[in-house]
Amino acid sequence: MALERLFRRKRPSGENRDIPELWTKCEACGAQLYKKEFKENLYVCPKCGHHHRMPVWERVESLADPGTFQETTRLAPLDPLGFVDTKPYAERLQAYQKETGRKDAILGGTCQIGGVPAVLLVMDYAFAGGSMGSVVGEEIARGVEKAAEEGRALVIVAASGGARMQEAALSLMQMAKTVMSLDLLWQKRLPYVSILTDPTTGGVTASFAALADVIFAEPGALIGFAGPRVIRQTIRQELPEGFQRAEFLLKHGMVDRVTDRRRLKGEVVRALRHLHPGVPYAPGV
Repeated sequence: MALERLFRRKRPSGENRDIPELWTKCEACGAQLYKKEFKENLYVCPKCGHHHRMPVWERVESLADPGTFQETTRLAPLDPLGFVDTKPYAERLQAYQKETGRKDAILGGTCQIGGVPAVLLVMDYAFAGGSMGSVVGEEIARGVEKAAEEGRALVIVAASGGARMQEAALSLMQMAKTVMSLDLLWQKRLPYVSILTDPTTGGVTASFAALADVIFAEPGALIGFAGPRVIRQTIRQELPEGFQRAEFLLKHGMVDRVTDRRRLKGEVVRALRHLHPGVPYAPGV
């Protein structure tokens, strides 16, 4: 009877539970995944290959050479319009900052990528859907300027729902700012590599994310301006299978390569070494 009572005891939950969750579930195939191995596999399901969203710091670690990343993003957003919808924009910002530990939806800095000096900028979808407000646009422009001044390559990992509507026209102006800043790189013939992850949409797709020398996309990533549902309702037609997914865009010449995240750094390094004017050409790399 004592043994039966032992197995009937309820397992602790919530704040009383001191055993960490060791397993997670693939959102595509439903496979049970051991979290440690899932993380080591760069958040790619080993069963079906589905690419889950990746925390920004781990994204940085997957691309930057160990010990070389120095963060430069420090700006905090303001609320010049005093915007209020269901709650004040200022309160939303505080909630996002508390949740992510980040001032805004971008993390960036200088580093080496395969020995090539670079500025690496990674958008954070966990912060307001990776939306591009004044801070994101300014940090990208400053990153471009730093790359041009120091002779570095530029690598941007995009993950965004588009412009940040709480900043209205100030947000939309970032499209022009980021595009114009890229001219500094082009003048010095420094390479810019764009990595499109799920999702990359709206004003980000319509500006800097689509203007790189080489554009990589992760498998299955949603990439476009307006979403498929909006387009379907607007044109009142059924869309092709896989519309706006990375593979569809590759087939139609909108991206250069769809690359598994586990091989991404190697391909980025190869592109940077071929394109950077300050890196000696290495046949076969």
